[in-house]
Amino acid sequence: MPVKNRFAELQAEITEWRRDLHENPEILFETHRTSALVAEKLRAFGCEEVVEGIGRTGVVGVIKGKSDTTGKVIGLRADMDALPILEATGLDYASKTPGAMHACGHDGHTAMLLGAAKYLSETRNFDGTVVVIFQPAEEGGGGGKEMCDDGMMDRWGIQEVYGMHNWPGKPVGSFAIRSGAFFAATDQFDIVFEGKGGHAAKPQETVDTTVMAAQAILALQTIASRNADPVDRIVVSATSFETSSKAFNVIPQSVHIKGTVRTMTAAMRDLAERRIKEICAGIAATFGGQVEVTYHRGYPVMVNHEDQTAFAAEVAASVSGQCDEAPLVMGGEDFAFMLEERPGAYILVGNGDSASVHHPEYNFNDEAIPAGCSWWAEIVEQRMPAAQ
Repeated sequence: MPVKNRFAELQAEITEWRRDLHENPEILFETHRTSALVAEKLRAFGCEEVVEGIGRTGVVGVIKGKSDTTGKVIGLRADMDALPILEATGLDYASKTPGAMHACGHDGHTAMLLGAAKYLSETRNFDGTVVVIFQPAEEGGGGGKEMCDDGMMDRWGIQEVYGMHNWPGKPVGSFAIRSGAFFAATDQFDIVFEGKGGHAAKPQETVDTTVMAAQAILALQTIASRNADPVDRIVVSATSFETSSKAFNVIPQSVHIKGTVRTMTAAMRDLAERRIKEICAGIAATFGGQVEVTYHRGYPVMVNHEDQTAFAAEVAASVSGQCDEAPLVMGGEDFAFMLEERPGAYILVGNGDSASVHHPEYNFNDEAIPAGCSWWAEIVEQRMPAAQ
């Protein structure tokens, strides 16, 4: 079954919702306007239950099918939050909030799931229950974990859960997915080297923290090149180097390094954390300084479940004609927390020839709306066909 005619009819309305969200972006858990708008629309659609404040500012809506002979419950999730980026699109509906922007397409995800919820509320052409999940704080806040920790899965008896993300560079409305590990675990590290500061003309009287930190940044790359199996995937990136002195003639007392680690397996994650600490401790000892390493584990590896992935791919092919094998992605995605609690799958929908996500000129492509809405609706209608 191709794109549903109803979504072609609704596209202008859904686009209007999307552009309103784009114009009014909210960051992390501060999605108060967005959450209220979502809840208002779900109630207007006729959802049996609409609950706000799940995972702080998340919203959950419940839609019952025309029958329920099996007790099946499927969750559909969209993220709502924007990024702390200054928009540079020049659109007439560009962000009205300086320093905040929907640069990852969560406005599109939210609008498409609202469109699917409206259709499902109108038709009820399924046997079971749909739980639509609107999540805050995907961009580093762990809103998915917060919603799970609030007991969302058990409270509504969710048995399977499905999510979607737009993908720049892929043809509009096409799909891609992969089974197993899909998006990487995303960890952070803070390294503080302490030495003995002093005059740059008398290095012999100091314990030079800049030398230690520089050695550490280079040595951290050996985790990927000399510790990890070459067939495994790992990225170790130092992204910030800050000294306690800004003067040109002072050797600083301390240096603070920040960075990120991306891995695809638990074993590689453990290896990275251990080796970062060992390397830094060894360098500090070699140069006579001290070091403190803080390693923060962020989002886990997002793992698609085999059966649900195969089903999601079949649905995508029924909507667009085919579904491609998606590449591994070293970015993170906190839908991983939901997939740790319930079987499910996460799919990519093409955004066309747009700027990349997290870029100040990015914009969600409204032409992807019918395909995205159709995929969510078909997940429900094909997984829980209406009783005859």
